[in-house]
Amino acid sequence: SHIYKKNHDVTKTWKGKTDQLLRVDDHDFTMRPAFGGPAIPVGVDVQVESLDSISEVDMDFTMTLYLRHYWKDERLSFPSTTNKSMTFDGRLVKKIWVPDVFFVHSKRSFIHDTTTDNIMLRVFPDGHVLYSMRITVTAMCNMDFGRFPLDSQTCSLELESYAYTDEDLMLYWKNGNESLKTDEKISLSQFLIQKFHTTSRLAFYSSTGWYNRLYINFTLRRHIFFFLLQTYFPATLMVMLSWVSFWIDRRAVPARVSLGITTVLTMSTIITGVNASMPRVSYIKAVDIYLWVSFVFVFLSVLEYAAVNYLTTVQERKERKLRDKFPCTCGIPHSKTMMLDGNYSESDANSLAGYTRNQMVLEEEKQEKMVVHLAVSNEPNSSRKRGLKGHVGLRIIQNTHAIDKYSRLIFPGTYIFFNLIYWSVFS
Repeated sequence: SHIYKKNHDVTKTWKGKTDQLLRVDDHDFTMRPAFGGPAIPVGVDVQVESLDSISEVDMDFTMTLYLRHYWKDERLSFPSTTNKSMTFDGRLVKKIWVPDVFFVHSKRSFIHDTTTDNIMLRVFPDGHVLYSMRITVTAMCNMDFGRFPLDSQTCSLELESYAYTDEDLMLYWKNGNESLKTDEKISLSQFLIQKFHTTSRLAFYSSTGWYNRLYINFTLRRHIFFFLLQTYFPATLMVMLSWVSFWIDRRAVPARVSLGITTVLTMSTIITGVNASMPRVSYIKAVDIYLWVSFVFVFLSVLEYAAVNYLTTVQERKERKLRDKFPCTCGIPHSKTMMLDGNYSESDANSLAGYTRNQMVLEEEKQEKMVVHLAVSNEPNSSRKRGLKGHVGLRIIQNTHAIDKYSRLIFPGTYIFFNLIYWSVFS
């Protein structure tokens, strides 16, 4: 008996019917409260439960939230001695007036219905109403990928009345920035959530007028470590691998060609993989700059060997012509003679003129030796010296070893300089 008196069922006073308790049948709830009068203020607050996903390809995000509306409808007031509110589920919502708020630029949205519709309606004796829903919405987010993947994105979820202009319904954040609450456990795999904040403004439609629009803004910063492992490090390693060919003998054609082709194809695969997971935007992204510059370095290493091979062929052709023009090689066999390529000084070349045949044969048996082809003629020493100086002056062009040697310094130095500029600009 004591428990019954403490939990007295007030619905029995009104014959046990909610409709009679709130006098729902006595009013026309197709019209807003205070119809024909000033705009009815509707306060809004939101609690974000989760930020489920961010899609760069579709340029949208998915968010689950609790959306709450606050307004006053005197038609729902009821007498109460305790001044306590009454709570109802979604069945009463279909019988009374509620704000027609929708999500602007939303693609998909739904109210959760497990195990029943996740809707709550709380009515106070003076007619104040709290209307709460649990909603998952997928909305559009215009993203700028100019600095991808070193970018930050700002997305907005926009709320607005569909039918009522600002002359009939005034949407506002109930407690300013405090109207937006977020779960501390919200996290994303690729993004760091930097900030949530609210804004509001008027939106104009040429056919219908001005509407109050509320914004839930959040800023996301992308985690870079994933892209360092999957994109930047592999691309850098491929560029460094292409430099290995500078240390391989130029006569090892299969080794240098296969290494160059392999690095070029690998860079193409990396570029294709990155672009496959991105929308087809018409502007250049930061990752495109890095990958294509790396691709150019790899491609230039292939062209470098093409130049080395071509100059070697030209050099050998000149040697054959010179041997045909000057058949006398001062006792040095034709098969072992080479042109002066700058590795010997002029004095060393002149000293070879006094070698005997036996001495030259002994020199031939040494491995990795360089023999100077001397043209014998009746010209004076001065003209011969001028010819030697001409060969020395062209050693950079004719000496294929020099091209590889300079490439070992120029390629790494230029790539390091590019990385310094790139990371200083985009970091």
